[in-house]
Amino acid sequence: MLGTLGEHPLGAKDADAVSRALDLNPVASCMVSARVEAYGLSPRFLGGEMWSASRPADSLAFSGANLMPLIGSAVDLGIFAERALAGPRICSSIVGAADLAMPLWGLLGPVWGPPREIRDDQPLLALHGYPEISPDPNVRLVTMADLDVYFPAAVEMFIGEVGIDPCINDGGRSYRRRLAALISARRVFARFDGDRVIFKAEIGSMSRKVGQIQGVWVDPEWRGRGLGTIGTAAVVAAIARQGRTSSLYVNSFNHGARRTYAKVGFHQVGTFATVLVD
Repeated sequence: MLGTLGEHPLGAKDADAVSRALDLNPVASCMVSARVEAYGLSPRFLGGEMWSASRPADSLAFSGANLMPLIGSAVDLGIFAERALAGPRICSSIVGAADLAMPLWGLLGPVWGPPREIRDDQPLLALHGYPEISPDPNVRLVTMADLDVYFPAAVEMFIGEVGIDPCINDGGRSYRRRLAALISARRVFARFDGDRVIFKAEIGSMSRKVGQIQGVWVDPEWRGRGLGTIGTAAVVAAIARQGRTSSLYVNSFNHGARRTYAKVGFHQVGTFATVLVD
């Protein structure tokens, strides 16, 4: 456990306290909860470290490919920042509730340098139960046999959303493996027109209580026909059938997407912020 000068991440003995802390806001903590539930608190398997500046129920952060503050006061954020600055930067973004992520970035930014992009107003949305509109019956689970067709659409979506080509470093092998893992977990959905993907979405994180949707995309030639709305509804229905709450977060300036999600039945439960630092 991190104290003011602590050096060690949380471990197995802290599992119950961490679980209780994550359950305080299961929608906001979905990305971290899903990993903890699947892999425990061992950094080797978790893909990062869980930090607490005092007790896990009072302060909590995840440090991995993303740095995610989950609970904490201004003092706690200062301790998290001190810990993050104690070694080389390993994260490519800071993500989390805006009232935690932005102050944390305020402490880290002067040392880490100018960010690539700051998205400081990302409504966090949730839908408890089934969608308010009829789902698209043509949206189905993507199979491994579809991967070659699905991959280019996923890359196009990623470039448009994140601003980085996921194929740039290794030809897309890592991104393809990530998609294959999601497909194997039955968390990738698409509507096809022949061998062409015209709608896609993924459940990027799945905790016991929440399924967080990501990568919603409609082929540009098919936009304006409502496919994004009824396609998203199909994914929400799949999550609801498992007894989970559907969630996602969206950039505040993406008015079209926000109208789409409102039609499906989503409502805002918080505000996220993302700072892209790499």
